Amino acid sequence: MKLIHLSDLHLGKRVHEVSMLPEQVLILRQILDILDEEQPQALLICGDVYDKTVPSGEAVTVFDDFLCRLAQRKLPVFIISGNHDSPERLAFGGRLMDASGIHFSPVFSGDIQPISLRDEYGPVHFWLLPFLKPAHVRRFYPEEAPETYTDALRVAIGRMAVDPTQRNVLLTHQFVAGAATCESEELSVGGTDCVDAEVFSDFDYVALGHLHGPQNVLSPRIRYCGTPLKYSFSEAHQHKSVTVAELGEKGDLQIRLRPLTPLHDLREIRGAYQEVTAKSFYEGTPTEDYLHITLTDEEDVPEAMGRLRAIYPNLLKLSYDNTRTRSNTVLDTAADVQRKSPLELFGELYEKQNNQPLSPVQRQYLLELIESIWEDRP
Repeated sequence: MKLIHLSDLHLGKRVHEVSMLPEQVLILRQILDILDEEQPQALLICGDVYDKTVPSGEAVTVFDDFLCRLAQRKLPVFIISGNHDSPERLAFGGRLMDASGIHFSPVFSGDIQPISLRDEYGPVHFWLLPFLKPAHVRRFYPEEAPETYTDALRVAIGRMAVDPTQRNVLLTHQFVAGAATCESEELSVGGTDCVDAEVFSDFDYVALGHLHGPQNVLSPRIRYCGTPLKYSFSEAHQHKSVTVAELGEKGDLQIRLRPLTPLHDLREIRGAYQEVTAKSFYEGTPTEDYLHITLTDEEDVPEAMGRLRAIYPNLLKLSYDNTRTRSNTVLDTAADVQRKSPLELFGELYEKQNNQPLSPVQRQYLLELIESIWEDRP
């Protein structure tokens, strides 16, 4: 059974205040072309369909058009909500759309039933598990009282009637331990949202969403397909694609990629002002890409942003890398603070004030306190 794995469309996303919606429309058309070429038996969309819990009308229209084109192809589509989605809004009309082969994960109620497809080797069971926090699971299983994300996933999956002797595919949207992250992802503080991969042991393929870089976690069986477009300069060197997963008989899994080519790439370039504005530097390169330019001049160039945009019209970010910026301890400190979690920052402050690090008990208490605060965020 051939599956196409997508996630993190982030429809309506803005990068440095520039709308990515025109780029998203084009990349969705490219994905439809790949579907026509590959002729898969199902499409998996693993969360963060929208960039906001209340998406713009334009983003909803784009997704509506995409779903209509999928329904015309008579292709089973499985969709779960991510941390950026409102599960209630995304699941609206889901029972009506089931008849068109478009299957949305309902709001988590503690009872998840599979949707099954068949091929020459028998059934494949698809389990749709939306983004979960421990509080979501505690609501329905208070006797289990899961405190960590791993415990929450273990309880939720443990209540599914998964038969490990048959082929099972899980769609979920979580941060799995051991995966590589980048700046554009919204992760919880102190690594509290981290899930151990061992909770997925009964599944033949775990189609993950949440992280933007395409990657396997421990094995090809547990995979992030990544975003279809680059959404921050921390993703500039990633190669975007859709994942094609082919399930044979039990235990047989083949993974390959279909690359995606955006209308405008997201790139970083660096050099002195005279260098990056020389025709020999940019001639033959796509100057209309979305760019972050780092100038290495020792002195700031007057009106550099406007002057550079005469050559690079989609310049989004301008930085300097010189003696002044490298020795600016204030900026270095601010950047260092942004890279650290609240737990790390509090731990450093505590150690400076008390001349000793946090004890394991104190650290655990802080993790639980931070997590309880984080639960109140959308």
